[in-house]
Amino acid sequence: MVAEIDAIDWAQPWYAAVRPAFDSLEPGTASGFIDAFNGNATRLGLQNHRGQPIRFVPQAELPAGMAYEAFIGATGGVPTRDNLHDFFNGLVWQTFPLIKRELNALQAAQILAAGVGKSRGPARDAATLFDENAALLVVRDNEEGRALVEDLRTHRWLDALWTRRAMFGRDAEVWLFGHALMEKLVAPRKAITAHTRVLFACDAFFTLPWQARRDWIDMTLAGTLAQEGLATSAFTPLQVLGVPGWWPGQDEAFYLDQTVFRPKRPTQPKETT
Repeated sequence: MVAEIDAIDWAQPWYAAVRPAFDSLEPGTASGFIDAFNGNATRLGLQNHRGQPIRFVPQAELPAGMAYEAFIGATGGVPTRDNLHDFFNGLVWQTFPLIKRELNALQAAQILAAGVGKSRGPARDAATLFDENAALLVVRDNEEGRALVEDLRTHRWLDALWTRRAMFGRDAEVWLFGHALMEKLVAPRKAITAHTRVLFACDAFFTLPWQARRDWIDMTLAGTLAQEGLATSAFTPLQVLGVPGWWPGQDEAFYLDQTVFRPKRPTQPKETT
């Protein structure tokens, strides 16, 4: 794991959300990060939805036949393997603990209600997609911000990411959440795409320091998940290397590449009988 963690380019903007959690770990973490994660979990007071302390435990502690999400919900233990996937998962727990708690609560409730079958069901599918591959797009709640979101949802990529590129950093921020997404970006490719959840924020959000903005995102989205649940319709795709300023060579032609920035498929008319 030392070589894998050393290969991460922490200067890349897509790691900005979890970089403080990584920086807070004790030196030498790469050779055995579970203990370091548990030190941070205790310091931060991380809990599952039952109020049990979050602990990062070896994968071998997950009983045979028990679902990963159900185990976390029942015990507070997060089964953790010695790989980048679970390394990033631990960093996200330390960065967005309230969102992680609510996602786990949703997944555990679905498993309790329906069991573990070949199909997860729509709510659990949405939670899994969010957990693994989400980005959070915080947009200023005004006419221009809503126009940006509409451009993204209708796949008008050139309008959203080229014409409106000055909005990013000023009126719109992208925070990565999905740990599988972060793992893929260790070797960045233009086609890597996030399932993006939009949050509209008032003007004051954009004047807050980084930690306060992070906390607002964590509390706001966790509250929404607790009240409303989650569906796949809540997501819009966003090509991570297309975020303005996140990759070199982002000229107009970059966004006209329809192998990556694909137009929205036309809606198929419903058949009538």
